[in-house]
Amino acid sequence: MVEKKAKPQEITRRGFVGAVAGVSVGAVAAGSARPAFAEEVGDERTKQRYQETEHVLAFYRTNRYYTGE
Repeated sequence: MVEKKAKPQEITRRGFVGAVAGVSVGAVAAGSARPAFAEEVGDERTKQRYQETEHVLAFYRTNRYYTGE
């Protein structure tokens, strides 16, 4: 009997796309852990954050946004 030598397997297009899809799904699953955020309590939750400073008003003027003046 004549032995056949094993041929190295060729990567087909379908196999390549499947491997890439599998790796990308694994990467998304690994990166989907949610970061922990500090909880705001009391005054921190209701404090004013937006302030119309001079550079904000200059930005509005430069970009022709209505400022209510």
